[in-house]
Amino acid sequence: MTAGRSDAIVVGAGIVGAACAAALARDGWRVTVLEKSFASSGTTSVGMGHLVVMDDSPEQLALTRYSLGLWRGLASELDSRSELDRCGTLWVAEDVSQLDALKAKRDAYLAVGVQAEILGERDLAAVEPNLRHGLVGALRVAEDSVVYPPGAALGLLDLARAHGAVIREDAEVRELIPNGVRLATTTMNADVVINAAGAAAPDLTPGLPIIPRKGHLAITDRYAGFCRHQIVELGYLTSAHVMTSESVAFNVQPRSTGQVLIGSSRELVGWDAGINRDILRRMLERATHFMPALGALSVIRCWTGFRPATPDKLPLIGRWDPIPGVWVAAGHEGLGITTSVGTAQLLADQIAGRPTEIDAAAFSPTRDVAAVHA
Repeated sequence: MTAGRSDAIVVGAGIVGAACAAALARDGWRVTVLEKSFASSGTTSVGMGHLVVMDDSPEQLALTRYSLGLWRGLASELDSRSELDRCGTLWVAEDVSQLDALKAKRDAYLAVGVQAEILGERDLAAVEPNLRHGLVGALRVAEDSVVYPPGAALGLLDLARAHGAVIREDAEVRELIPNGVRLATTTMNADVVINAAGAAAPDLTPGLPIIPRKGHLAITDRYAGFCRHQIVELGYLTSAHVMTSESVAFNVQPRSTGQVLIGSSRELVGWDAGINRDILRRMLERATHFMPALGALSVIRCWTGFRPATPDKLPLIGRWDPIPGVWVAAGHEGLGITTSVGTAQLLADQIAGRPTEIDAAAFSPTRDVAAVHA
């Protein structure tokens, strides 16, 4: 059975797929989004909600900076479900040995027009009094934000609907074919098919260098004002962007509910979704090392999720040459929320044959990336 032709099919209704649907629908494409479960039910539903500039590589810096600019432009179009909070980020230096790295990070941001300032020990204590004494300072990136990822994804899907997109839940795609997809009982055709299936993207596009990287998060009861910024230890970059079997780092976010979201951990354990109590303990101990008062707060829930990781820590964005009509938007690991709208615009521009705002070649799905095995 063959269903009616759509101009564009987006596979996956997480935040990346939602952003792609919105961008293509704005461009005038007739968009159908196919989601095997329900919208924002995958990695999007279990993430922290970073909207941050990151500088682990020049390409990452370019994409995150570009995407944050697009998020600022979208802010007035998203409703309260996104819980957008322009709280800024503090990158905390634990001791004097990290001050040079802090300055280098500041200089890298300033060089591309990102506002960043170094706070000394006294100023840091004034803006975040629950941090422990003795921290030597922090880099404040005032334009960073946090969002509630499922709410933001639903908001982007609403923007897509407003431009005619159709969202189909409980519609599992079994296979990508030239200019189309196969579902259980239906074949759908389209000029463009976008694989935005997150960590499961390789199931539909064999050969994509993506593996699932598990993370733990914990959230407290409501303690309004406990922290005012997203706070990250400077060593987070090492934890997040070196492909070790397991790691933990200090990262907390204030939520609009008054809760505190605590991260972060990373493990390479395949699809084992169970809570690793040792990793969770180490993650919480790391958090209380930086914020001792966290130990007195009630943690009401812990959970895990899977980030789609690539060997070079860059997402896969662009045409998948082996199958005509197929494009990829996947492999964002922990930066999918930040880079979703930048990814979508890069794809929309390439599909339309327009120049891209930043160089898209570094994100090509067919670039030379070593194979990854779970």
